[in-house]
Amino acid sequence: MLNATPLHIIGGVPLEGEYKVQPSKNAALPIIVASLLSAEPITLHGIPRLADIFTILEIVAGLGTRHAWVGPNSLTLHTPEFCSTEAPYSLVSKMRASFIVMGPLLARAGEAQVSMPGGCAFGHRPVDQHIKAFRAMGVEISEEGGNFYGRRSGTPSGSYVFEMLTVGATQNAILAATLGEGTVTLENCSIDTDVVDMITFLNSLGANIQGAGTNTITVHGVKSLRGGEYTVIPDRLDAGTMMIAATATRSRLILTNVNPGHLRAVSAKLTEIGAHILEMDGSTMLVDARGAELRPANVTALEFPGFPTDLQPQIGALLATVPGTSLVVDKVYPDRNTHVTELQRMGAHIEMPDRTMVFQGTALHGAPVRAADIRAGAALVVAALTAHGETVIDGMQYLNRGYENLAARLREVSAQVQHLEPAMAMAMD
Repeated sequence: MLNATPLHIIGGVPLEGEYKVQPSKNAALPIIVASLLSAEPITLHGIPRLADIFTILEIVAGLGTRHAWVGPNSLTLHTPEFCSTEAPYSLVSKMRASFIVMGPLLARAGEAQVSMPGGCAFGHRPVDQHIKAFRAMGVEISEEGGNFYGRRSGTPSGSYVFEMLTVGATQNAILAATLGEGTVTLENCSIDTDVVDMITFLNSLGANIQGAGTNTITVHGVKSLRGGEYTVIPDRLDAGTMMIAATATRSRLILTNVNPGHLRAVSAKLTEIGAHILEMDGSTMLVDARGAELRPANVTALEFPGFPTDLQPQIGALLATVPGTSLVVDKVYPDRNTHVTELQRMGAHIEMPDRTMVFQGTALHGAPVRAADIRAGAALVVAALTAHGETVIDGMQYLNRGYENLAARLREVSAQVQHLEPAMAMAMD
């Protein structure tokens, strides 16, 4: 059971020690969905126990997948046949990433009914690129009452040029094209690490997908996929959040289970701000900001390999504490700013002309605040760790979607953080 009671944080305490980065949620989700393409058993390692993971497991279970945890972060999946080709609104509405179940349903069953997805409440995020890609490979798609109905009569084939870089639509199109005897070419594809990891997983089961990590992906359909065993990549967003937190608290922190190549943009920006970043080996990094005179900076969130939009709120929380003027712009989700009002409650000086966040760095103080989405919650944790005094963060149901057992892992690196007991939490309301 995930603990959704508010977090209580005493700030101003430097972090120290080793922080083990969790497995990647955003890579694990599409890989779990991709397992629907095989009728044979699959074992996955590196699956974080998060609310979003439990949601996607509930969705695939409704389609016919049997699953079991066989270790702290290891999972077996087996879908010998589908018992349904419908992903209902009650589940899909919880998480946008769940829309990609449409791809494997179309590929293996030839039909699918999937509701319009939900998820974090910021910005308008349509699924038009998913639908256009499906149609380009010969799938008939209709929409009625917020439900999408898909049917294919032949082997997927054709080509599509995405009108924008999109992780989810790239993944969904690949999944729809994996089975069969046709060839599908996708251009202007996302080169995100989560796309690459899903392709690597599928190829390990016998898929024939070329071009991972490039903007052109060619899928040669195969008759079927075998079972297998696979380990998901580390979570670059968990790692990036802690790199930012270590810088904000002027700490020395070692991060293990990381892929430094996935964090190049984060490392470069934190180095510009004044932290010392060292790659100790292929899976360990050091962040040292002890005694650093941090400098303001301008940040633009972009698609990978640019600075991640999912770390934009967190670096904003850091820049709110750095003397001088810093600017933050999000080119991926321009309306991602639910954290701003809450940071202002903690004393941050932030203005937002024309969707640009302008920070005038100052010392922060503790306050009662509320997270409205996953990464806004992470930004409030970063701010609370560096703020003077006590901060109580409500909205833990969002943080539980992206960070596994966060309070305990923060305590392991000397943070003064705990979950409030329910009676204490009610007293804060």
